[in-house]
Amino acid sequence: MPLIRQIRSLWKLSQAGQIARRYFVTNGFDGALTMLGILLGFYTGGEVPLVVAISACLGAAVALGISGFTSALLSETEERKKELKELEESLVAPLEGSDYGKASQITPWVIAAINGLSPFLISLFIIAPLWLEEAGMGLPLPLGPLETGIAFSFLAILFLGIFLGRISGTFWLWSGLRAVLIGLVTAGIIFLIGGNT
Repeated sequence: MPLIRQIRSLWKLSQAGQIARRYFVTNGFDGALTMLGILLGFYTGGEVPLVVAISACLGAAVALGISGFTSALLSETEERKKELKELEESLVAPLEGSDYGKASQITPWVIAAINGLSPFLISLFIIAPLWLEEAGMGLPLPLGPLETGIAFSFLAILFLGIFLGRISGTFWLWSGLRAVLIGLVTAGIIFLIGGNT
């Protein structure tokens, strides 16, 4: 497919892969910790209707996705414009119609999509047990829906830590456990606050 090949070529030319991976992990981590915080808040606060928990989590997931998309699009568009202008000044030639110019226009949209979809999709994964329970699918959960969602949060955090370890060249297990430790500290603080309210 010529279009896909062209996009891949422009992607390589723009050297945006590293930025996209960083955005995926950073915003994915934000999504996982946000869902963990909301679910733990409901858990420590006592019984809550599942539909309320799902609505709160879904609202946060949509907000994280839109925030991630728009913030990355605005910042990356301006960064790429600046880079293109500086390169044009160095070469004393317009680059708007060149491959590099096209890459500068496409790259912010791709990075923004990754930045927005990462927390949104991870959030959907985390709240899936709540949906299954509310929909009455009859699928047995190892724990209650809130507890399973919390466990899914830690699973997502572990995956993101391992992924970060793989791309940074550090020991993947240590990187994953370090990410989980951050989740546990977050959970501890939430339990501490919840116990004092």
